[in-house]
Amino acid sequence: MENTNFENNKVTVAGTVDSELTFSHMIYGEKFYLFKLTVPRLSENNDIINITMSERFFPIAKPCIGDKLLIQGQFRSYNNFSDVGNRLILTVFVKNIEKIDDADTISNPNKIFLNGYVCKPPVYRTTPFQREIADILLAVNRSYNKSDYIPCIAWGRNAKYAETLTVGSNLHIWGRIQSREYQKKINDEEYETKTAYEISVSKLEAVNEDDALTQECYDEL
Repeated sequence: MENTNFENNKVTVAGTVDSELTFSHMIYGEKFYLFKLTVPRLSENNDIINITMSERFFPIAKPCIGDKLLIQGQFRSYNNFSDVGNRLILTVFVKNIEKIDDADTISNPNKIFLNGYVCKPPVYRTTPFQREIADILLAVNRSYNKSDYIPCIAWGRNAKYAETLTVGSNLHIWGRIQSREYQKKINDEEYETKTAYEISVSKLEAVNEDDALTQECYDEL
C-alpha cells in the first residue's frame, strides 16, 4: 500500500540546509524532526521548503546548516492545532536522503508529481497585469485512509482549463514546490510577514478513471 501511494505523490528537491533541526513529533517511539531547505530556482530567487525527517536517517545524513542535500519523498499536509503559525502545515516527508557536493549540479532541483482529486471548486482570476491564475486544492490519497490537501496554482492556459474542472475530478499535476511571502494584517497599524506554500503547476492532466485515458493536457509555455 505504501509503495502504491508513493506513486501518487513524488517529490525531489535539492538544496542547502537553512535551519537547525527542531523536534516535531513522535510515533510509536520514532522521533521526527523539522528543518528548512533553501532550493534554487532557475531565476536568482530561492524557495524555502519545510522538511520532515525521521531520526532513523541520522546515520546516513544528519542535516547541519550549510549541508547540501538531495531529498526524495512526499509533499504532505497536516493541521497545526497550536496558536502559532498557519493552520495548514505543508512539508516534504523524507523517503530518501543523501549529501551532495552542490545543488546547482542537479538539472531540476525542485520537481513534484501528484495524482489526486479536486476537493473544492477552482478559483480563476487575473492579476493586475492580466495574467491568468487558478487556485486548485488537490486531495492526494495516503496510506491508512489518510489524505494530503495540497494547494496548487496554475497559470495561463492551464488556469483557463482549471476553471472548467469540477469537484471530484482526477488530476495528474507536475510542477515545483513554491514558497512566497505575504503580509497579514494584524490591526490598523501592524502587519505580519507569513510564508505560503503551494505547487506551481507546469503541466496539468485530467484523467478518465474508467479507462485511464487523458482527457485534456496543457503545457504552460
